[in-house]
Amino acid sequence: MPVIDVSGVSHDYRLNTGAHPALRDLDVRLTESRVAVLGANGSGKSTFARLLNGLIVPTTGHVTVDGLDTAKDGKEVRRRVGFCFTDPDAQILMPTVEEDLAFGLRRHKLDKGQVAERVEAALVRFGLVDHRDHPAHLLSGGQKQLLALAAVLVTEPAVLVMDEPATLLDLANTERMRLLVEALDQQVILVTHHFDLVASFERALVFHETRLVFDGPPADAVEAYRRLVL
Repeated sequence: MPVIDVSGVSHDYRLNTGAHPALRDLDVRLTESRVAVLGANGSGKSTFARLLNGLIVPTTGHVTVDGLDTAKDGKEVRRRVGFCFTDPDAQILMPTVEEDLAFGLRRHKLDKGQVAERVEAALVRFGLVDHRDHPAHLLSGGQKQLLALAAVLVTEPAVLVMDEPATLLDLANTERMRLLVEALDQQVILVTHHFDLVASFERALVFHETRLVFDGPPADAVEAYRRLVL
């Protein structure tokens, strides 16, 4: 498994009113294959997720993935760490499903045959074969989320960070997402409010008011989170 080290990290967002603290004094090492991230809105959990592949960099401290610093080696880190956003429309970039899957492979220096092979495999794996020529932004919500996930995984990252991927999904698609995540070979860091998605995970982190306040088994983490917000 990849090793993610977060050392002495704090992060501030710069607003017109000055620095807004989003994360404070975080030290954590992630080595497990499945790690859940829980917390209320504004707790720091989404900031934490974005730090892991260099979408944002720490104000202080360092984040490394297998020794690669997200601030210095961002391009290589993002090749290793894929990211799925809450809203799939934020990462669907091309007109059709097939084109969107191929787009992410352009910078991987693959020949046309290799690209076609990977795209076809992704279409089959995520049940999108019949939608290959469909306008991507006209898919259903569940299909868009599957496409967004497929477009990340087609690049074969070692780590997958998912920021509340089930927020816009109905019950059936949430269950499908759970089964897909459980079957992945990648290390998965999952930010979620859906506790059933993480029941089988090895570890869970709970954030509260910009700080990590619990680190342990998912069942205990859920109880800790409930005590904080209820």
